[in-house]
Amino acid sequence: MIHYGMTKTAQVAVARGIAESLEGTGVTVNTVLPGPTKSEGIVDFVTSMAEKSGKTFGEMEDEFFRTVRPTSLLKRFITTEEVANMVAYVCSECASATHGAALRVDGGVVRSLL
Repeated sequence: MIHYGMTKTAQVAVARGIAESLEGTGVTVNTVLPGPTKSEGIVDFVTSMAEKSGKTFGEMEDEFFRTVRPTSLLKRFITTEEVANMVAYVCSECASATHGAALRVDGGVVRSLL
């Protein structure tokens, strides 16, 4: 998935560039990088695959994290609410010193510091 990795890298670079251009203004810029997320589209896709293979959603989810995303530490899809919680945090005063950061909400999928 080179194309996906490239777009994530571009997202980080653009956010960092904008953050640098706003240095000293009090405006903070960060980027949120969600991992495998249990969005409506993923639920529909995994449910369809589960039905075709005679498995439950949970069994397909377990298989996905065992075979496709084995580096995940949570071993489950992240909820949209969990991603929204990170966005709410980074938009709050609690994140006033968070600037130019790439904030991962990926359940531990990525092993590097990105």
